[in-house]
Amino acid sequence: MSGHNKWSTIKRKKGAADAKRSKAFSRVLKEITIAVKEGGSDINGNPRLRVAVNNAKGINMPKDNIERAINKAEKEPESLQEITFEGYGPGGIAIFIECLSDNNNRTVSNIRSIFTKRNGSLGTNGSLSFLFAQKGVFELSAEDVAKIGLNDESLELELIEGGAEDIERDEDAIIVRTALEDFGAMQKRLEGLGITPKNAELQRIPNDYKALPVEDALKVFRLVREFEDNDDVQSVYHNLEMTDELAAALENED
Repeated sequence: MSGHNKWSTIKRKKGAADAKRSKAFSRVLKEITIAVKEGGSDINGNPRLRVAVNNAKGINMPKDNIERAINKAEKEPESLQEITFEGYGPGGIAIFIECLSDNNNRTVSNIRSIFTKRNGSLGTNGSLSFLFAQKGVFELSAEDVAKIGLNDESLELELIEGGAEDIERDEDAIIVRTALEDFGAMQKRLEGLGITPKNAELQRIPNDYKALPVEDALKVFRLVREFEDNDDVQSVYHNLEMTDELAAALENED
């Protein structure tokens, strides 16, 4: 998991800047919309909506914005579709993209165009999914966790009881990963402990990572960033290994 851990650390460091952009709000608002469409507006009876609302709070979205989004989704449900794309970036790096879109043709055209412009190739659905495993990923505030008064060992035991497969710590955050089927159990465990995650979601974690020379790896990073900046894209996953050299080079990226 070390490759993924390094990527998640880099993304958290850049997260403060990202959260100021409208993209972060747009992503969460779409997730609220699709959650209401699937399971209704009762946050207590709709686990997906509860996660989306907690994620909205995690990026400091005002309460009024959240309530307006739920009401709008209930009264005027948008025809959002969940669409996935799979392909290869420079150096043969596998790319898996998750989208929420109200116009399938536009989204397909945009994703294909980005692949082509950045020397990648769009594949067929299912061609790369075996390279990734879906995991539950919970980001906890180290400060919030400290308030519940458990020592590190007791906390770890509680998380393992909730299905934790991997626990990553740094001074600001604790990242907990579970098997797909344990996502709900971990939600309940954290609720029982009085911990509200800063973010909780299902992510596609690579089974293996591939290292590239820094110059080629930066081309992949720029491809990923362009996908992430697209309004229809919710998440982008890849199997590029985060080397120390690449991490240093990324510090100089805009």
